[in-house]
Amino acid sequence: MTIENPQTVPPVEGTYANPYTAPRTPPPLIAGASAPIPSQEVSPGLAFVLGLIPGVGAIYNGQYAKGLTHVVIFGLFISILDSGASRGLTPLLALLFAGFCCYMPFEAYHTALRRQRGQITDEFSSLFPVHGSSRFPVAPVILIALGVIFLLNNLELLDLERVLRYWPVLLIGLGAYLLVARTSNQARGPREGDR
Repeated sequence: MTIENPQTVPPVEGTYANPYTAPRTPPPLIAGASAPIPSQEVSPGLAFVLGLIPGVGAIYNGQYAKGLTHVVIFGLFISILDSGASRGLTPLLALLFAGFCCYMPFEAYHTALRRQRGQITDEFSSLFPVHGSSRFPVAPVILIALGVIFLLNNLELLDLERVLRYWPVLLIGLGAYLLVARTSNQARGPREGDR
């Protein structure tokens, strides 16, 4: 009984020449994601300019729900700052507002760049990975925590001005995290690709 070399067996129609290598399958689409088709009609520069207007950059990229969200957040910032409801937190909210205004055009630019390259973009794609390898939902937890803190401050159950005096603790925690991450990476040694 002779066993034929699998490389010399002619492929059957509809199969692959090498039966031991599976074909590459595209990654599964995220719910609400558009198909990865390169589009030269999208201009990242125009998306950046339109991103300076709240919601318009996202709408240009076909992300209507995100555009509406940007408009609502922009309006909330203006309402809170104008009504005086920030009660001593005006500098913090003003910095967050400025950061959000800077975020919108850069986010629109990067989304348009991904669309131009044919990469998958979902309705709420962002500069920061939303569907990354980590299964922990960082962004929703941060939003919920901030909402609870500001609500407790408005109900006068928490004195946020007194709590904010301890903001350097955040720098200490971030530094400790970066130190631990760096030492653990050095302990693992160089990766195979770095050798």
